[in-house]
Amino acid sequence: MRHDYVSVGFYTFDCLGWPFEAVPAGGGTNLISGITLAVSGAAGTAAIVAAKLGLKTLAVGGYGRDMMGDWSVNRLQSFGIDTSCLQRFDNVPTSSSIVLTRADGSRPALHVKGATGHFVVAADSFDTVTDTRVFHLGGVGLMDAMDGVQNAALMRHAKTRGCLTTVDVFAGSAEDLPDVAAVLPWTDYFIPSVEEARALTGLHDLDEMAAVFIKMGAFACIFTLGADGAYYRDRAGLCFTIPAYAIDVVCTCGCGDVFNAGFAAGLLAGMSKYDSVRLAQAASALNATGLGSQAGIISMEATLHFMKSCSVKAA
Repeated sequence: MRHDYVSVGFYTFDCLGWPFEAVPAGGGTNLISGITLAVSGAAGTAAIVAAKLGLKTLAVGGYGRDMMGDWSVNRLQSFGIDTSCLQRFDNVPTSSSIVLTRADGSRPALHVKGATGHFVVAADSFDTVTDTRVFHLGGVGLMDAMDGVQNAALMRHAKTRGCLTTVDVFAGSAEDLPDVAAVLPWTDYFIPSVEEARALTGLHDLDEMAAVFIKMGAFACIFTLGADGAYYRDRAGLCFTIPAYAIDVVCTCGCGDVFNAGFAAGLLAGMSKYDSVRLAQAASALNATGLGSQAGIISMEATLHFMKSCSVKAA
């Protein structure tokens, strides 16, 4: 295989600030403790974390030909990520966000949709982007030119190539469900947040929601539960919940996206599904200890040490 991990979908440039309390009146100024820049998004964050965890990684998505795009591509390359399949657009801005994190962890954001809605993986590139052990599709619901038939064709191709496939979404309502349903027949692990799962299904019970997605074709569902940990269920009957790690949270931006790469890294390292979820939880927890996506993650060795040494929250 040419790569260990291919991450297709939502790549964004983020400017993040913490802690945010309120917008000052008029032209006033409020002081905050920290500002940082990050490559984020369901595909971008996953790509960087995969690389940090030692996986040979390919990034597939779109960026504008602007300052934000230049910085983001250079940032991805600094982690050793192959950016040869990132498309650049002259007349479309980079997908970008201003994210302000409150002390309670909530994150109001301003977002420019940009290039994520424009890039297309052409059929003659399918072999190139599926030459990998794990194929991750991150940001279903935001990829206007890919969502639906094109993403379904790409996922189908990934499965015929023998890839292990994972899918994450950006879902705000049941209107996004058709785009999700299009790819689930070729999805090994569907990994939305519990909020996204509830928005898609209109349900609240974890088992009932997982059953919906498994019936649509997914082998397994993993719901990230924020401060409550993570839930796993698959069609073979395995089902478990893992509590969150006990940490002092700085910023939860990108925690679910980090989880995607952490889980894949665990599987590729030969871990059980349970321990792979634990590793994904550890990566997410480390992410939450810093400002900006991937901030707290250093390496696989450091993440494994954290996983083994940090206590978890009481059930």
